[in-house]
Amino acid sequence: MTEAVFMKRDRKKHLERLDRRRRERRGRRSSARVQATVRGIVSITSAGFGFVKPEATGAESPPPDIFVPPQFLNGAMDGDEVLVSLLPPRREDENADRGPAGQVEEVLRRGRETLVGEVLAGRLVRPLSKHFPEDIPLKSMAKGAQRGDWVEVRLLHTDDGEPPQAKILRRIGRVGEIASDLDAVAAEFGLLPPYTGEEEAAALALPEREIAREDLRGRFTVTVDPTDAKDFDDAVSLAPGAQPGTVEVGVHISDVAAWIAPRTAADRGAAARGFSCYLPGRTLPMLPKQLTARISLREGVDSLAHTVLLTVDPRSGQVLASRRMHSRIRVDRRLTYAEVQEFLDSGRTPAEWSPELATAVGRLVEVTRAMRRNRARTEEFIELSVPEIRVLCDEKNNTIDGLVRKNQREADFLVEECMLAANSAVGNELVEKGIAGIFRVHPEPDPEKIEELRGVLADSFGLASGDLLNRTVCNAFLKALPDDPRRPVIMSLFMRSLPRAGYAAKPELHYGLGKVRYAHFTSPIRRYADLLVHQQLWNFDRKTRLRAGRSLESVALRLCEQEEIADSAFFAANDRLKLRYLELQLGSDPERFYEGVIAKVFRNGFQVDIAELGIYGMVAIDDLPGNFERIGDELRQTRGRRVYRCGDYVYLKLSQIDFARGSALFRPAGQA
Repeated sequence: MTEAVFMKRDRKKHLERLDRRRRERRGRRSSARVQATVRGIVSITSAGFGFVKPEATGAESPPPDIFVPPQFLNGAMDGDEVLVSLLPPRREDENADRGPAGQVEEVLRRGRETLVGEVLAGRLVRPLSKHFPEDIPLKSMAKGAQRGDWVEVRLLHTDDGEPPQAKILRRIGRVGEIASDLDAVAAEFGLLPPYTGEEEAAALALPEREIAREDLRGRFTVTVDPTDAKDFDDAVSLAPGAQPGTVEVGVHISDVAAWIAPRTAADRGAAARGFSCYLPGRTLPMLPKQLTARISLREGVDSLAHTVLLTVDPRSGQVLASRRMHSRIRVDRRLTYAEVQEFLDSGRTPAEWSPELATAVGRLVEVTRAMRRNRARTEEFIELSVPEIRVLCDEKNNTIDGLVRKNQREADFLVEECMLAANSAVGNELVEKGIAGIFRVHPEPDPEKIEELRGVLADSFGLASGDLLNRTVCNAFLKALPDDPRRPVIMSLFMRSLPRAGYAAKPELHYGLGKVRYAHFTSPIRRYADLLVHQQLWNFDRKTRLRAGRSLESVALRLCEQEEIADSAFFAANDRLKLRYLELQLGSDPERFYEGVIAKVFRNGFQVDIAELGIYGMVAIDDLPGNFERIGDELRQTRGRRVYRCGDYVYLKLSQIDFARGSALFRPAGQA
């Protein structure tokens, strides 16, 4: 037998052994996967990969989320309950830093049966939600729908893991018309429609419930609201305190419980909504509009209020005592944030202000400044002032009028301090008197996420943050942030590292405020949590039956979900209409420059935070001058010195709007 034959035979045996070992390893991995299965809810990102949040196990620390690559989703869609098996760790895996990875073995329960999307050519529908990144085939073109329409569809799932098809349930309207865009967002997030005329009339006919009241109409009282406000559910007053050297700050809240009793039709309508939802150009109120107008604290009108009187040391800002009662008040003057801020900035009294009003506002400013200083010293609240940019639009005329940038200023803080103090006083009373209620809570940040943030701040921005879990260090770091376009990027990263605030039936820490006994009391017209607390206090004051704490646990959970839905709907509508605004700019001034800060680097380009627009844009690697490749967290020019990294300033021109993907595409300024 020749050497070549021996070599061929040995090579064959060697390959057979390798193949056998590979099969054995695959078998062991498969067995390990089957044994290490986890149930949970999958969330899918716009990039197509998913994260599975495992079911709670009762352990002190919750298990980490499981990363699922797109090829291992096996037909799972956002919100599905799935059985996922853990994949063996691979050091060379580019997603190793995401924690444990897994593969969907089975879809146990579908998270949703319907969704809203845009009809595309080729009988496809593109979901409005970015959590559904793939286009879905339409089974048929029905209900009069055509390309460029918003439609609501039913998902037709298969049992073999194949992608679903969709069946049109109804046509919503044309994409690009403001009213239709807002209708599509409302349908996608399941927002309840405005109250009907019949429901409005029934709410307006509700009788006023009787309760003992104190007459506080002699106190000089004002409301401070945005210029375009329509609802007025809070007012403030200032008077000398009973003890020498003290003042009495009055926080007067519309006494909504005087009209809405628990378990009535009006209460059920408010509970079903949970919150007033504010979309650009459209408001979906929690309470019927006519009832809200009736019970608002209007200027020059006797109104029913639920009042907290706070005894304050004006020098130290310390709240020495509080007393709550149902009252009758009269608002002497309606003020706007703009005119109060103008008074604070210039020191000049507006011509239409009376001397009494100017003195009262000036004194109230001094007191609330002291209260804020005291709260910063004793509670070390985390200062999270982030500008908000909203779209101004006219739904009736289908026009976008521009963008408005809202920064918190001292006029806002004046009202905020009063409301925070009243909410704290009510939270304390609920606990001390054993009254079941709903509390606002905010968990402490996850140390691992904070450590990741510290790494990003150091590597991408060259910032040494220190121990951000230490409140003093954290506030010092935030206060020292550069006042330039990098600041909103860093603040956004910081806020994304924090858990979401929510509601609970028991008092727990509110990390952001540094409080423990904190209830929402001051906005019963637009938040059901506040209305429920008002109803509990009403029943306590009338010595009637209270709701038990156990029954409020499910209410708190539902409110958390409703709040997240309302917030998500606002951001979806606001972002989409910002794209419409950009489209107008592209048509009228295609050479306009935008300044941005690189927020994240990908293999195919980078994401840019454009502060003046309040949006993230994308720059594709193909639009960069020359050839680039990703090395770590940077895009480097292969034949040159140009580098793009997080934290870098870039000047851009708008390239195109991708309405289907809901994104704006930019190119570096100077590129053709």
